[in-house]
Amino acid sequence: MLLIFRTRPKTSPVSSPKSVLWSVRDLTADLREMNTQRLLLLLLLVVLLLVVPLLLLWPPGVSVGRYKPVIIVHGLFDGPKELANLSNYITKVHPGTAVTVIDLYPYIFSLKPLWVQVKGFRIAIQSIMQQSPDGVHILCYSQGGLICRALLSTTPNHTVNTFISLSSPLAGQYGDTGHVPGCLKTLAYKICYNKCGQKVSVCDYWNDPHHRSRYLQGNSFLTLLNGDIPHNQMKAWRENFLRIKNLVLIGGPDDGVITPWQSSHFGFYDSNENVVEMRNQEYYKNDTFGLKTLDDRGKVSVCVQSGVEHTKWHSNYSVFMSCIEKWLT
Repeated sequence: MLLIFRTRPKTSPVSSPKSVLWSVRDLTADLREMNTQRLLLLLLLVVLLLVVPLLLLWPPGVSVGRYKPVIIVHGLFDGPKELANLSNYITKVHPGTAVTVIDLYPYIFSLKPLWVQVKGFRIAIQSIMQQSPDGVHILCYSQGGLICRALLSTTPNHTVNTFISLSSPLAGQYGDTGHVPGCLKTLAYKICYNKCGQKVSVCDYWNDPHHRSRYLQGNSFLTLLNGDIPHNQMKAWRENFLRIKNLVLIGGPDDGVITPWQSSHFGFYDSNENVVEMRNQEYYKNDTFGLKTLDDRGKVSVCVQSGVEHTKWHSNYSVFMSCIEKWLT
């Protein structure tokens, strides 16, 4: 008896609903992973396309690095408002720079004795230096340059890197200017070189070359800074001043206020009103406060700009770019 069996053709096993669900989930995860990778690659491509051209087109002189804080000190009859342009120039060219214009002794109060002002500015600047372990730069305009110079000399362990003196009467003032009428030029020594006169800031740096002995006897500010009169703090003050890394001296022949204008570069009149430049001054040759030492180190930079009036130095962009910008790194 012949038995014939009809075999059923093999077919794929029927998947359960549960296995189908897991397959869908795996496929979805794979797709998500692929999409994430593609998205990351797309974002990287966008960054390269946008950032690289910007870096290539970045203006000369502008850095994206970290800058030291800059402290600005105003001059005679000035205040923070007058230094706004200078502050803006710094943050424009060096984005991210912390700029502080010290708001002390503005306008009429700038006539207070300089030693009083030095004490106040020292307190304000020390608090900034304590928050800046890498150091700071100070940019000091006109009378402010003398305040900063005194502050540097009398502050142990300061962290000032660069001291920029912008049209300051560093060697003194003697002349008929907008602040000192011509009729007072020859008589000012009678007012300045006594205890009452030394309570007015301008008298603290009034340097009459025709009355040298009266200046040495009656002046209690500039004579001490220059070491014209020996005192027991000279060595310490010199060491303090020499802590700076750079000294930048800015001024020019068309200033119209600083007299002689070379005082902004530590030059000054002799008894015949001939200008004696910095390296021929006694305080330089004797190195009484460290100026010669800084110069020998190659750390003194002089910038002369013509055509700039005294009240325009801090708002002149060309002066900023030519004489100041490179020192504020």
